[in-house]
Amino acid sequence: LDVLKVAYGWTDIETCKEDNPTEQLANTAGALEALANRCNGTKVCEVDKTIFGADPCPDTYKYIQTTYTCLACESCHSFTCEVLFLSAPHPDGGQTIALIGAFYGRADQTTCKQHVPFRKLKNIDCSAPNATQFVAERCKGESCTFLAKNNMFGKDPCQGTYKYLEVDYTCECKQRFLQCGFSLLEFSLLAY
Repeated sequence: LDVLKVAYGWTDIETCKEDNPTEQLANTAGALEALANRCNGTKVCEVDKTIFGADPCPDTYKYIQTTYTCLACESCHSFTCEVLFLSAPHPDGGQTIALIGAFYGRADQTTCKQHVPFRKLKNIDCSAPNATQFVAERCKGESCTFLAKNNMFGKDPCQGTYKYLEVDYTCECKQRFLQCGFSLLEFSLLAY
């Protein structure tokens, strides 16, 4: 995490208005420094409102709005053998899955070879052309679990060959966060 901007208080009459009077508009000075000191360089940051010190505007409805970036979004690789389940884990709260690509077929003789006759490993020029599209439609930026089977990709791209599914993706952070009237705030930017 790298915290860029923070507003804590109530800075305009539209955000989180919920019938709050306009005379309550206020912003807590030092909010950026407090949140940056606590959260910068971390993957998970949990704070409560006491991080901002004594309440500078009592009886004023408050919210927090934060803009941040990820310092390093890790690239992830998942694979599974034919007729087994693949799971692209759900990023925790602050991230979405961005698909890089997917492969279903066989490109080598070593992946998923345990207990498989060699004759089913020989064809290494085998792939389903729609694997990336299928995974993108199935996952839609979120977590997903599905069975790696021939019929999931339309038809068997190479009969008699034992296949596997590989998925490459990154976890990208959502860069803005707004929470109205909070007591506990958690930023979670984990790549699994």
